[in-house]
Amino acid sequence: MSEIPAKATESEDPSGGARSQAAYEAVAPQGDAMWQSSPPGSIYDYIKVASFSIGPDGLVDQWSLRAEQVFGISAEQAVGMDPIEAFIDPDRREIGQRKMAEILDGREWTGVVPFRAPDGEDGTPGTEGLAEVYVMPTRTEDGAKAAVCIVVDVRTLRSIETDLAASQSIFGQSPFGFLLIDPDLRVRRANQRFATVFGGTPDEHRGKGVHDYLPRPEAERVAATLRRVLDTGDSITDMHVTGFVPGSEDRRHWSVNLYRVHSGSGRPIGIAWLAIDITARRQAAREAAAARRNLALLNEAGARIGNSLDLETTARELLDVVVPGFCDLATVDLYQGLLAGDETPPGLADGSAELRRVAFASAVSDAPFAGSGPPIAVGAVHHYPFNSPCADALRTARPQYIPAEDGGLVQSTLAVPMVAHDTVVGLAQFARTKGSEPFGDRDRELAVELAARAAVCIDNARLYRREHERALMLQRSLLPPGDPVASGLDIACRYRPGNSSSDRPSEVGGDWFDVIELPGHRTALVVGDVMGRGLRAAVAMGELRSAVRTLALLDLEPAEVLSALDEIARGLGAPGGVQQATRAARRPREADLSEVYLATCVYAVYDSVTRRCTFANAGHLPPVLVEPGEAALMLDVPPGMPLGVGGEPFEEVEVDLPEGALLALYTDGLVESRDHPLDEGLQAFVGALTDPSRPLEDVCDHVLNTLDTHHGEDDIALLMARVQGLPTDSVGDWTLPREPRSVGRAREYARGQLLSWDLEPLVDTTELLVSELVTNALRYGEGEIRLRLLLDRTLVCEVWDSGLVQPRRRRARDTDEGGRGLQLVGLLSAAWGSRRTPRGKTVWFELPLPDGETGLTDPAEALLSLF
Repeated sequence: MSEIPAKATESEDPSGGARSQAAYEAVAPQGDAMWQSSPPGSIYDYIKVASFSIGPDGLVDQWSLRAEQVFGISAEQAVGMDPIEAFIDPDRREIGQRKMAEILDGREWTGVVPFRAPDGEDGTPGTEGLAEVYVMPTRTEDGAKAAVCIVVDVRTLRSIETDLAASQSIFGQSPFGFLLIDPDLRVRRANQRFATVFGGTPDEHRGKGVHDYLPRPEAERVAATLRRVLDTGDSITDMHVTGFVPGSEDRRHWSVNLYRVHSGSGRPIGIAWLAIDITARRQAAREAAAARRNLALLNEAGARIGNSLDLETTARELLDVVVPGFCDLATVDLYQGLLAGDETPPGLADGSAELRRVAFASAVSDAPFAGSGPPIAVGAVHHYPFNSPCADALRTARPQYIPAEDGGLVQSTLAVPMVAHDTVVGLAQFARTKGSEPFGDRDRELAVELAARAAVCIDNARLYRREHERALMLQRSLLPPGDPVASGLDIACRYRPGNSSSDRPSEVGGDWFDVIELPGHRTALVVGDVMGRGLRAAVAMGELRSAVRTLALLDLEPAEVLSALDEIARGLGAPGGVQQATRAARRPREADLSEVYLATCVYAVYDSVTRRCTFANAGHLPPVLVEPGEAALMLDVPPGMPLGVGGEPFEEVEVDLPEGALLALYTDGLVESRDHPLDEGLQAFVGALTDPSRPLEDVCDHVLNTLDTHHGEDDIALLMARVQGLPTDSVGDWTLPREPRSVGRAREYARGQLLSWDLEPLVDTTELLVSELVTNALRYGEGEIRLRLLLDRTLVCEVWDSGLVQPRRRRARDTDEGGRGLQLVGLLSAAWGSRRTPRGKTVWFELPLPDGETGLTDPAEALLSLF
């Protein structure tokens, strides 16, 4: 250890006097270590060595300053005293005198002598102690025998022995690397543990510095810290130091504690270095941190991926999770066929099909696209070479590492196939730029898990898109094509699938409308809504619509149609669908509603002759009527129970519609949303019908545009009809008595009416068929007979009587004289049938109007064909 300049202080000189440090420095020049004085805080100050001498007469002849401090007796008092008489207890003086004689006889002696320390300045009595005395015989100038005595406090010596033993035990047996570094930042002492790690023996490390053990940047940092500890005395705990040990290329990490070491008087003499290897602990901490990061990423992926049923949006959600938390760049490629709605083949893809890049994310502003090969823009369709790592990943469904290109920004890339239900749907690539930690096995496992989660969501979106498109196709195929045509009505309709402002497209619902032409120039208007969404709802809607058309053609009353439809709806949810309708009708009324599809429906029948409309409602919103010159109003039609509930009859309401009146039927998607209450939507709808005289198509568009902010994600069906009515001169109506002459009168009425309408080509056929129907009414019916001819797009003839027995067409035998009338009606008419009325029945037939070539069957030929 090099000499540290000391402040001027007093030191013992051999003669027992005191000289200042400055005096010694004047005598011994600086740099000559042999003659430099001991600095303050030396070992002599610590153990407090005192000295005195004994003359040939056995009396004290010299007494040092340190002796004055130890024994509390001044030199004036001590010189000339008998040390035995002065310091030894009376019962031990005899022994002391014998020892003194031996000393003066020239013998060395070392022993322990009891003594009493001086009283304190505050008057406290001094304590008894033990002094270890070393007596060295000497001679005076004239040759007389004398002695020099060195005295040390025994307690101080024992304390030093204990401290040295403890220090040696801690330093030598410590399981940690222990260094004592001197003020020159050189190793003064190293323990065996340190030598075991860095090689050699402890002594071989003496004089080395931190640059001998650590890389230069780390050594500079540690050396600066050592100087700061030496200068300030502030301890350093858990300072992390990184370096290498001889014979190993693995980086090691240590946790180092530093504190300044002082002498007994408080003088800094160096720095203690205590180090523990934390490489394993640091690696465990890194793995734990990585595990926490991975778990957090998986949790975030579970919360953020799959919130949309859109393929591209789901891919972007994956990249929002991984960049920059997991990687610096990322891309997602999906199979082009999957995006186009094609079915992906079962099993693993071979990697040769075309892909489309649907998403890219980068945490580096000027970074190129991840992956090997030329950059690929988002939206571009491409494919990977067969022998490339990406194609191999798609082919094997296993992740692949992509080598870094020389001079490129990316240093580590993972190509991870996106696998859902054993089907590869695409490829995700994750890349880290230079300066980031390369991907490891744990990262690869995490990437596979993240890609798998996204793949399942993408596959769900694919399945949803397929179902959505099929349901939409089915639903649209079941709606009336274009604008339907009806007798006495101007029809306009609109259908809009549900939409949403979010990224999640709405599922197809079960809304439908229909316009069904009925006999007698009547029209059935239907609007319904199956509760639920998706393909099953669309299928249920199709079944109900088909059932409505079937029931309508039976010419049942509106309440009867809904009652039958209710039984059918109760069987839709059970296995067998509509085939369960009959069994559903026999079930107890408290049947489980989970087995049925609930639906609402409003069914209206409009008679263009009477301009009367009959309504029946099954839980649907009320129709809206706008009469000329009046404000729009909602008709008071009893809502009834939804279809599928069962147990409640449906009521009918008849409303007379004036010429030019506007009737609107609609579904709840037009007026109801999550953001607006139903009443507000209904009022907005009524308020939008302020100018019903405009063209009907314009009225529909105006309503939809006005209510655009009022409807939500549900489908919208809107059916509007303006009443035109059948002109009076297009109707012929007669009442005939129940007598045989009525048959001839009926033929005369029919002939005269047709001639007035310029329908002479239809006279013969009409007379023949009217004669058959009136004859049947006379033969099988009851009460008076009513004949009515209706002219619109076709000619309709109706014969009414109060009998309830419905006519039944049968095949007559060759020997039968009758039974061929209805067969003749079927041969000569375009259509025919019968329906019940509130007070009887009506049998009718329909003939097309002539258009040059009538295409009508000649009555004579028809009669011959029956025989």
